[in-house]
Amino acid sequence: MAADGAPSSEGGPRRDLLPPVPGRRKSKPLRRREDGWLERWMATIADLAWLKESHPMLDAVIDEVDPARGRHIRIKDRWLVDFASCNYLGFDLDREIIEAVPAFLERWGTHPSWSRLLGSPILYEQIEERLTSLLGAEDTLLLPTITHIHMSVIPVLAGSGTIFLDGRAHKTIYDGAMIARGHGATVHRFRHNDPEHLEELLRVANGAPRLIAMDGVNSMTGNAPELAAFARLAREHDALLYVDDAHGFGVIGERGPDELCPYGKLGNGVVRHQDETYDGMVYVAGFSKSYSSLLSFLALPTRLKDVLKVAAPPYLYSGPSPIASLATTIAGLNVNETRGDRHRFEVWRKTTRVLERLRELDIYTPNRSGYPLIEVPLANHEDIDVVGRYLFDRGVYVTMAAYPLVPKNEVGFRIQVTAANGDDEIDLLCEVLGEINERFALQHQHHRELLREARNSRG
Repeated sequence: MAADGAPSSEGGPRRDLLPPVPGRRKSKPLRRREDGWLERWMATIADLAWLKESHPMLDAVIDEVDPARGRHIRIKDRWLVDFASCNYLGFDLDREIIEAVPAFLERWGTHPSWSRLLGSPILYEQIEERLTSLLGAEDTLLLPTITHIHMSVIPVLAGSGTIFLDGRAHKTIYDGAMIARGHGATVHRFRHNDPEHLEELLRVANGAPRLIAMDGVNSMTGNAPELAAFARLAREHDALLYVDDAHGFGVIGERGPDELCPYGKLGNGVVRHQDETYDGMVYVAGFSKSYSSLLSFLALPTRLKDVLKVAAPPYLYSGPSPIASLATTIAGLNVNETRGDRHRFEVWRKTTRVLERLRELDIYTPNRSGYPLIEVPLANHEDIDVVGRYLFDRGVYVTMAAYPLVPKNEVGFRIQVTAANGDDEIDLLCEVLGEINERFALQHQHHRELLREARNSRG
């Protein structure tokens, strides 16, 4: 069909000029001329959209994994070392956990077909009981995903009150806050990890209830806030502190003289790691990362749990997690009790090697915690395509952080280290980091320190 409205090359009439068939809806074009908003939106994500179409590490199809080689994946005919996985403890490849699943399937089938309010398999109760004990919380409530939790629970907790949202809170927390705003809540954003700015807002803002929403271990920087300062403010100003610790639970935990590494022991999350309490706090995390299971939870008072059972849509309406995920959670809790700390030690040991290599090369990373999320920003955000392709060609698979997913001065790539990564894989990564440092413009620590000193001297 010709674009100018002439008959098509096949000689037939244009279909859009034929009279409509009675009883049949006229199909709408995929893009209308008046969709200016869509064009403007596409312009803001042009970098990401272009990379999605052209880059081998965005929207990639993983054809195969090879657990026998460590964490190797195959994309078409190329094998790569996977540093994009969030399976920090390596439980996704653990034979004891894998072999536990068939017995659960034989007993329960593949999927419980009830919403939790209608019928909750006892497996949920067993997990909640063990999880509550592991966390040292009053109670816990399981729901399928953290995104489900944010979208449904934040609006319930906020009501028509006020949400104080950390400036770098995860996008799913932000989206939950926007849903709450649509239901009448007011949203104020405070500077990332800045309790003084939060206190200023708390003093002048009106409206109750009050909810302070933030990350535990941040999904980009790999750092955690000083929870004590935010917990104190929440208690002083009659607010509820809401913490998403998706990347902390399973990796870090309570400290003790018998810990094997600075991550602590038991993997019971940032609250216990920093010796805080759950008073005035709702703690949110999941099993999808460290435990590689499709299941998430809230640690909360029992009275609030009872409310959410009838107020949170995922408990009422959503399809629950599949039996295999409940099985791998139970088996994962068993493994965590017997040898989880050894897995955490391996994650810490391998992460430390990568961070030491970055320091040796003077490559800047915002990671100051030593946790296994390592962002490496580029000096020029336009280089993301060529840097990513170089990594791919050298057999290293990472998470690409493109604009507008991150600000332009943070565009780069993120390395996620897991216990399943072999030492040879870490060696390759460290070697390739040196090659990238020679070939491309990265941000360097000493340059940032010079800039900081210059700004301070002007100030």
